Amino acid sequence: MEIDLEQVKKDVKTGLTELLGQARLEAGDIVVLGCSTSEIQGQHIGKYPSVEVGRAVVSTMLSVLKTKKLHLAVQGCEHLNRALVVERQVAKDNQLEIVTVFPSEHAGGSCQIAAFEQMDDPVEVEHITAQAGMDIGDTSIGMHVKFVQIPVRTSIKEIGLAHTTYLRSRPKLIGGARAKYSWDPFN
Repeated sequence: MEIDLEQVKKDVKTGLTELLGQARLEAGDIVVLGCSTSEIQGQHIGKYPSVEVGRAVVSTMLSVLKTKKLHLAVQGCEHLNRALVVERQVAKDNQLEIVTVFPSEHAGGSCQIAAFEQMDDPVEVEHITAQAGMDIGDTSIGMHVKFVQIPVRTSIKEIGLAHTTYLRSRPKLIGGARAKYSWDPFN
């Protein structure tokens, strides 16, 4: 099936923009992308990779995130234990352990290849704690988004033919019956 890459870009931008509108992120925060280019094309995850589709998704996300001074982490597939591509400086700033592996179409995936092509100094890290995430094709990004995770509803339910899920995080609410969750010094 032929996918309209301009529509993919438009939907990625809209979905990401709506996520960011609800996520209340700060400069320097990380957004994780999980993406199956196979699912975008209506195929089973991992069976029909497309670097061309990956490039469209990653370039769109990078252009949106850079304007907001946010960082992208691109999750790999199960064959890389869901390792993530980030900029080397992001890994250093967040004390993330860099691992040695490079993605391929069937190990890491097309979006990771696109990230390696488009980032300035990409590296792989094994684990990350991002503040928000965008999952295109049910790739299971939850392990990389900070606890407590909150689902975000956007107008974009699918990109291409892939189901989308969006997550943001918030600090834990702790305490008991007398705990307060907003600051009021007189109450």
